[in-house]
Amino acid sequence: MCCVGLLFFRKFYRLPVNVLFLLCCCSAARADLLLTAPPRESVADGQKQYGPLAEKLTQILGEKVTYQQPKGWLFYQRDMRADKFDIVFDGPHFISWRIKRFGHTPVAKLPGTLVFIVVTEKGAKGFNRRNINTIDDLKNVKVCAVAPPNLSSLTVLTEYKDPVSLPIMVNAKGGMKGVYSAFKNGKCQAAIMRDKFFIKKVPQHERDDLKIIFRSEPVANQGITVSRRVTEEQRTLITAALTEVSASTTPILKRFTPKAEKMLYTDNADYKNYYKFLSGVVYGWEVGE
Repeated sequence: MCCVGLLFFRKFYRLPVNVLFLLCCCSAARADLLLTAPPRESVADGQKQYGPLAEKLTQILGEKVTYQQPKGWLFYQRDMRADKFDIVFDGPHFISWRIKRFGHTPVAKLPGTLVFIVVTEKGAKGFNRRNINTIDDLKNVKVCAVAPPNLSSLTVLTEYKDPVSLPIMVNAKGGMKGVYSAFKNGKCQAAIMRDKFFIKKVPQHERDDLKIIFRSEPVANQGITVSRRVTEEQRTLITAALTEVSASTTPILKRFTPKAEKMLYTDNADYKNYYKFLSGVVYGWEVGE
């Protein structure tokens, strides 16, 4: 109900002015659909990457879509657990969790899959001078990684059933590049990274001195979900916009899947059980909250 309509409503029912004001403000506060993504870049870069998509969706939906940059990971996690966002682009474990917890619907995904590896130097020694040949040998060993709830580190942590056998996770900023840089600088004895980064970004002569001691099973790539507040008709329009070649998705594709021209259709089956990466490891992500 708009504020003008509420004025007439107040005339007959004599609503107090403060109640009328609150109704107007609450109505305006939910006028926009909120688009967001993990805070992996600056506010300016985030706007460049996701702003065009917000503008495109605003045009096709006939309703304002606003990109909102989270202030940080803690804020992102807090607001996600409160189901604040309407349209979200992020990793498969978050997607699966929102499907399970809030009934979100996946509408499009990036092509390809995600595979993570753990690498160490050939001949590296771990706890009690034991050779590091598998992730079981990483007990009390420093491992460079992007901190949880990043999927790369969660994928490895879920392999450990005994908490006393965990490696010492060293948080490296700057994504996979930062992880490998910290590893090269001797801050840890092993590193968790995406397999494609290792192949494409680590020079061959450096890879020759390293060995892969763990490789994860492939999981679905990043994608976009919409909340229950988005209507079925709007979901159809969003899916069509995301799965066509468009300048609105080019910045996202260029960053994460440079060779892809567009996103792909997806559904719940692509993200069925990945919520377990979160609910089984990180406090606060249980789906039965």
